[in-house]
Amino acid sequence: MPSVAPRGRGRRTISEINMVPFIDVMLVLLIIFMVTAPLIAPSVIDLPSVGKANKTPDRVVQVLIGKDESLQVRAGDKAGADARTVTPDGLVAAVRAAQADDANSPVVISADRNVRYETVVKVMDRLQRAGVQRVGLSVQLSP
Repeated sequence: MPSVAPRGRGRRTISEINMVPFIDVMLVLLIIFMVTAPLIAPSVIDLPSVGKANKTPDRVVQVLIGKDESLQVRAGDKAGADARTVTPDGLVAAVRAAQADDANSPVVISADRNVRYETVVKVMDRLQRAGVQRVGLSVQLSP
């Protein structure tokens, strides 16, 4: 029953929340979570590994995305091949020209670490919508 405090002529009830049951429930929940947290097994993610390809393709078309989100297309089998700067609208035409007669030659997208993920996805989407068959991402092997 609520307690009554005398004030002047009349009596007035004091409405307060009893915190003891609330604290008891919170402590029980805390103990339950502390006991069950170590028992939950972390999920195992099977990531693809790199470097297990049988043979590196002879001709690779590279799309390079710079820090400033500029696009360059490089065709050839060596790293010193000439790279042409292209606009996002001219990307598909440049890749088709770099593929020349071999439409199945792979296209590898190499992006700077600081480039937004959205930019890379837009480039991949633009190439796949244009019908480029083999599009992949370049990764750096860690030592």
